[in-house]
Amino acid sequence: MNLANKITLARIFLVPIIMLFLLVNVKFPHIRIEQFSITYNQIIAALIFIIAAWTDGLDGYIARKRKLVTNLGKLLDPLADKLLVSAVLVSLVEMDKVGAWIVIVIISREFAVTGLRQIALLEGHVIAASKWGKWKTAAQITAIISLLINNFPFAFINFRFDMFASWIAAIITLYSGFDYFIKNKHVINFNE
Repeated sequence: MNLANKITLARIFLVPIIMLFLLVNVKFPHIRIEQFSITYNQIIAALIFIIAAWTDGLDGYIARKRKLVTNLGKLLDPLADKLLVSAVLVSLVEMDKVGAWIVIVIISREFAVTGLRQIALLEGHVIAASKWGKWKTAAQITAIISLLINNFPFAFINFRFDMFASWIAAIITLYSGFDYFIKNKHVINFNE
């Protein structure tokens, strides 16, 4: 197994560790400053999430630079991304930090686009990531980090950046999904 794929696997293995810090009720102390409060386990989960999200770019860079692009990597990389984002978003719903409907929109889009890509592969086409897909990923990561760190530093000015970022992520996620389907409608044969 090459280095890029090992990094991708590491991202998958970080998912349960993040969830452990988010969902297991360990009595870590809180940091409290006026209207802002956060637990140490949330900070640790956020830091691990940031590292995991960063490895997404790193494994792709290494695979391209060293010409290590493999079929296993093509399968594992999007799977790792979807596991990371989905698991953390579901955990945030459990923690009552984000609305379930936003998470349903995001996860549904991921299933739909993955299905479209599978149909395309069966037809001999490869659907590359679009610029909207990359924007979607950036918006989701931004929203998740702001939710994980309890809207820091925006809590001090009473601006709900975490909710704003979640809405933006949901809108860009929907748009990018529609964009994939519109640009690749030729792949789907509705007459079968």
